[in-house]
Amino acid sequence: MSTLAIFGYGPGLGAGTAQHFGRNGFRIAVIGRDAARAAERAAALRAEGIEVEPFAADIADPAQLTEVIGSVEEKLGPIDVALHAAAADMSVRRPSTLDVDQESLDVPFALKLYSSINLTRALAPAMIARGNGTLLFSSGASEEHLQPYLANMGVALGAQRAYIRQVAAELDGTGVYVGLLAIGSLIEHSAAQRIVDANPDLIPPGLVLPRVDNAELGAHLWRMYTERDTVEVEVGFAS
Repeated sequence: MSTLAIFGYGPGLGAGTAQHFGRNGFRIAVIGRDAARAAERAAALRAEGIEVEPFAADIADPAQLTEVIGSVEEKLGPIDVALHAAAADMSVRRPSTLDVDQESLDVPFALKLYSSINLTRALAPAMIARGNGTLLFSSGASEEHLQPYLANMGVALGAQRAYIRQVAAELDGTGVYVGLLAIGSLIEHSAAQRIVDANPDLIPPGLVLPRVDNAELGAHLWRMYTERDTVEVEVGFAS
């Protein structure tokens, strides 16, 4: 049985992906910052007949990331597919590019860029040696789709996108697939959706965010994993 490890598991993207892969025979490693919450989310998947184990780690902390990868592989064997699904809380955003300073980039870069780099460095060598493996990443606003009300996140996601494109090019032909799912909608059931619904003033006047079901995102990631024919897939960006 193959193992999918979801780093930064949440009720939106993480749950939708776990359900889709789990129903297709994967065992799932649920990795979140809060141990009790990870256990609760694992129990919900287990109730659906999915083989799953919870793990606690803040993946923005390099030491915790390294430790949890070791724990997952000790319990479930080699990680065949990894999904970097962590997302920053809306509270860290800067609503204007002119408000972005070095300090405001600390959390976005640690969460989306540096942890993506650390995850890749930790898992890619063994995948290359095996001649098979998948590294999946989630993204959103970037230099490709400008959303200045998420200014500091957009800067970090632009850097993440550049890194992933480079890694994908370098690993082409090794048997390791690298993919980026860029999501331009609010994910149903996600923490971000609940926050925006409770605080609509977080969104600029006149901007209507489309919404996407987390099951649809799980299906997109499954197609990326099985077909391995494109590095970047975009979902839900308004034209």
